[in-house]
Amino acid sequence: MAGQRSNAGTPSASTTQQKQKSVFREYTEALLVALLLALFIRSFIVQAFKIPSGSMLSTLQIGDHILVSKFAYGLRLPYPFDTLVFEWGKPERDDVIVFVYPKDETKDFIKRVVAVEGDRVRIRDKQLFVNGEAVENVYALYADPGRVIPGLRDNYPQPLPDGSVEPAIVPPGKLFVMGDNRDHSHDSRFWGFVDIQGVKGKAFLIYWSWDGHDRWIRWERLGSLIY
Repeated sequence: MAGQRSNAGTPSASTTQQKQKSVFREYTEALLVALLLALFIRSFIVQAFKIPSGSMLSTLQIGDHILVSKFAYGLRLPYPFDTLVFEWGKPERDDVIVFVYPKDETKDFIKRVVAVEGDRVRIRDKQLFVNGEAVENVYALYADPGRVIPGLRDNYPQPLPDGSVEPAIVPPGKLFVMGDNRDHSHDSRFWGFVDIQGVKGKAFLIYWSWDGHDRWIRWERLGSLIY
């Protein structure tokens, strides 16, 4: 009919609104999937940690951001359970691990495994002995290698009054750990053994590193593997 305009090809308000809802729904679903995937990866596969102290120098520096494989030794239920339910491996000597600090379960520590269950541990004048054999301190850093500091740092366990030393044997299900910065590390020499059930994973990669007081980003450390 003359004088009337056709609406063919012009989307109605309801159609436009439906399309907007569809796009919003797609974005929401994609975001939820991404969040669930990130939560799953963090809980069961890999988790990020930041190094706050110098106890692992020079292997790990203050300001290093590292990735820890939570899948290296078994399957652990996430918080609040935080329990190892399936185990297919155990930490070995020289592994760098993140674990629950035995004296305060709200804190996570990172150290190097130097002895496993059944091993006999002895330290004399900065030399580590495992099962009676001197261990080559490839990763160990001493502030002053020639200076012996009295106490547990340089002599573990402490000699008995007669000068003899009882062997310190790592119990079943436990680990003996030390920081690579041997003169400045609060580790098994002071507070005892680590429960394998408390191990959260094995450190394997530095994905970010920075020092605001130095030169900000340490480019040469990005992507470095942790040994």
